[in-house]
Amino acid sequence: MRNSRFIFLVFSVVSVVILAALAANSQTKKPKSKAKTTRAAAAPTPTPEPPIRGPNTTEGASQASKSSQVLREIMGTRDKGIPRDLLDKAECVMVFPKVLKAGFIVGGQRGRGVASCRTRSGWSAPAYFEMKGGSVGFQIGGQSTDFVLLIMNESGMKNLLSDRFELGGEASVAAGPVGRTAAASTDAKMDAEILSYSRSRGLFGGVSLKGSVISPDKSDMEGTYGEGMTAELILRTNKSRAPSEVRVFPNALSRYASRTAK
Repeated sequence: MRNSRFIFLVFSVVSVVILAALAANSQTKKPKSKAKTTRAAAAPTPTPEPPIRGPNTTEGASQASKSSQVLREIMGTRDKGIPRDLLDKAECVMVFPKVLKAGFIVGGQRGRGVASCRTRSGWSAPAYFEMKGGSVGFQIGGQSTDFVLLIMNESGMKNLLSDRFELGGEASVAAGPVGRTAAASTDAKMDAEILSYSRSRGLFGGVSLKGSVISPDKSDMEGTYGEGMTAELILRTNKSRAPSEVRVFPNALSRYASRTAK
């Protein structure tokens, strides 16, 4: 009888020791799980890409400011601006403020401007271009004209990213419709790679963009972004990497067309 009690007592003690050991082991495992969760949550965040800045942004900032002002003024003209639905379809937008024209019968034109294209995170940093060329028509006196070009499709973008392209040559161009919507536009205009708009501030009897050649302005590009920077690279770069003083142009575009690239 005593032996049975002794065996029972020993068995009870051993059981208590085993249960206590299991409980302690279970408690020590839980903190490890929490530690793993904490380490996973503390994964390092990606380092943002550094800004791009050249040695002299003065000219670049001036062009961006003048171009954004032209865009705001044109879009602020009630029922006579660029149709919002058309602007929303454009892949890139170029603005050439105060392009100079002079001549009688045969005239020339020359100007500098800014372009921005859509990226997956908004409008790109502004790239700089120059417009040169001649036009034939009835032209009287000197003329300063603002131009806005909408690049409507991938083919137009390829031309924009090339070293140079001629309007009406490598790139098809048509006069863009005005008003609140583009519903009344012809199919011919909608098939064009580029739609052009102009605003004249002086006397001028006729104007055509066909024959004008557009190419990157290397001086403004390198001054704003540094040596070796190309229009193709900049137009694929988000505006957040551009100097703050030139972001005014893509910011103005975002106000009227916020769609991102597909």
